Amino acid sequence: MKLVTGGARSGKSRHAEQLAASHERVLYIATSKIFDSEMAQRIQHHRDSRPTHWRTVEQYRDLNTVITPQNDAQETVLLECITTLVTNVMYDAAGEKPEDEWDFAVMEQVVNQQIDILLAACAASPAEVILVTNEVGMGIVPENRLARHFRDIAGRVNQRLAQSADEVWLVVSGIGVKIK
Repeated sequence: MKLVTGGARSGKSRHAEQLAASHERVLYIATSKIFDSEMAQRIQHHRDSRPTHWRTVEQYRDLNTVITPQNDAQETVLLECITTLVTNVMYDAAGEKPEDEWDFAVMEQVVNQQIDILLAACAASPAEVILVTNEVGMGIVPENRLARHFRDIAGRVNQRLAQSADEVWLVVSGIGVKIK
């Protein structure tokens, strides 16, 4: 498993796509959900920019149904992105409760269950798996409660993924540096 991380607009997605493109066949797992018109445009832009021969699955939960022992070893799996997956799972766990009633410890448990499923799936799959995530810990401490908890949860998830990964790439200003 390879992990590619970096800040927003750092070039991490392009770097991960270049790593994946070294293989002829790619299964692209998109973790975004459309929740407004801007997000719909972003998702459409990503769909349009991917090579047409890449297979795409749009899913952010229970990724063991997509990353499996039956994956073709000749196909690379590229998952974009972990921080969006974390966001979606957190909001799922929050349900309809108002934000001031959210239990972030429970939300993190639900996120970790999904990350456990993902890590087990990656270990069982014969395909090379590339995960993309945002590095969230290099900025200032966010001023609001939700952003602080998100940063903490995503940061701990990134640490787990980096520890499990065979390779870790940090992308800064479009330049990838292999750090593991």
